[in-house]
Amino acid sequence: MENLISSSRQPGFYKLSVEQRQHNLTKEKALSSKDLKNIASDSLSLATADKMIENVIGIHGLPLGVGLNFQVNGTDILVPMAVEEPSIVAGASFMAKLVREGGGFIAETTAPEMIGQIQVLDLDDLDIAEKKILENKQYLISILNDIDSTLIRLGGGAKDIEVRKFKDSPIGEFLVVHVIYDVRDAMGANAVNTACERLAPHIEAITNGRVHLRILSNLSDKRLVKAQCLIPVEALAFNQYTGEEVRDGIIEAWAFAAVDPYRAATHNKGVMNGIDSVVVATGNDWRAIEAGAHAYAAKDGHYTSLTKWGKDEYGNLIGSIELPMAVGIVGGNTSAHPTAKTSLKMMGVETASELAQVIASVGLAQNLAALRALATEGIQKGHMSLHARQVAIAAGAKGSMIEQLAEKLILEKNIRVEHAKSLLQVIGN
Repeated sequence: MENLISSSRQPGFYKLSVEQRQHNLTKEKALSSKDLKNIASDSLSLATADKMIENVIGIHGLPLGVGLNFQVNGTDILVPMAVEEPSIVAGASFMAKLVREGGGFIAETTAPEMIGQIQVLDLDDLDIAEKKILENKQYLISILNDIDSTLIRLGGGAKDIEVRKFKDSPIGEFLVVHVIYDVRDAMGANAVNTACERLAPHIEAITNGRVHLRILSNLSDKRLVKAQCLIPVEALAFNQYTGEEVRDGIIEAWAFAAVDPYRAATHNKGVMNGIDSVVVATGNDWRAIEAGAHAYAAKDGHYTSLTKWGKDEYGNLIGSIELPMAVGIVGGNTSAHPTAKTSLKMMGVETASELAQVIASVGLAQNLAALRALATEGIQKGHMSLHARQVAIAAGAKGSMIEQLAEKLILEKNIRVEHAKSLLQVIGN
C-alpha cells in the first residue's frame, strides 16, 4: 500500500464542518480539488448512470464518510465508507484507534483465484467422466491460457481444474467442473464466465455429456482474506468498566454467536455493516461479498461467526476474521464511477489484495464496536443518539436546529418523528 497520508489519526474530525473536513483531506494530499468534485452529490451524471444499468430514472445517493485511525500492515489508511446507518463510521473509527495501541491490524490474502463452475449432465458414468477430465487437465488449461490478454501477461489465467460429483441431486446424477482462475486485480466475474463458456464445448467432447450452466461461484473460498488485531487490556477500560470486564464481556458475546445461528446472523450483519460500506464506496459488488461471506460462515455445516475473539497469555484481547473477498481495483464500476475511483485513490491501495486486507480490517473493527457496546452499556446508547439526528431531519429540522432537536429527543427518551414534529413547532416558536 502506498502511504499517502502522514497519519489516519484526525482528532476532532467529527466536530468539523463538511467543508473543513474536505480542507483537511486536501491539506493531507489525500484528495485534490478534482477529487472533491468526484465525490460531490452530483458527480454521477444521469448520462453515465443510464449506461450503467437499465431503465434509469434518477440517481440514489448515500452519505460518504471516512473511517479514521486505521493502520493496516504498518500503513495508515483513510477508509471511504458509503452507508446510511448511524454509528457505523464512528464505531469502526474508534475501534481502529484502540487497535492502533496494539500495533494496528495485520492482514493477509491468498492468491486472487476465482472459481468458475461448469455443470455436465446426461453422463453414463460419473467416475469415467471425472477421470477423462482430469487426464485432459493440462490440455483444458492450455486452451484458456493460449490467448493474448493483459490478464494472462500479468500472470493470471487458469491455474487448475477440479471435478465434483453429485449423485443424489433432485434431478439425479451430474458432474461439476471447477475452473480455478487467477484474476489478478479484477473482481473477475467477466473473465471467469468467459473462460467457462470457452471451455464448455471441450468438456462436452471429452465426456460425451451435455454442458448446462456455465458461471462463476460467489463462494470464492480460494480467494480468502484474514485480518487480526490485538488490543491491550488497559485500553479497553472506560467509565466504570475495567479492561478485564470489557474484554471478558466481548469474548462471552462472541461465544454466543459462535454456537447459535440466530445470534450469528445478527453478529455477522454487524461485520458486514463495515465491509459493505467500503465495498460500495469502491464500486465493488457488495451482493457478491455478502453471498460469499454468509456461505463461508456455514462451511462446516452450521452457520457461525465470521470472527473469533479471545485473550493472549498477557490478558490482551485478540481478534481475527477470515472470509472470501472477491474485490477489484480495475474494471467495472471501479473504473466507471467517479466516487469509486476517488475512493480507491484516497486509500492508496495498489492491488486488489491490499483492498481486501483493508476491508477485512474494517469488518473486524465494526464487529468489535458492536460487541463492546453490547457487552457494556448496550447497543442503543450510542446508536440512538445518532439516530435522533435522522429523526430530527425527517421532522423538518434544518441547520443548528437539527442538533438542538436531537438533544431534546434523547433527553426525553422519545425518539419518534411525530414527537419530533411537535417539539419542532415549540422550539421554532
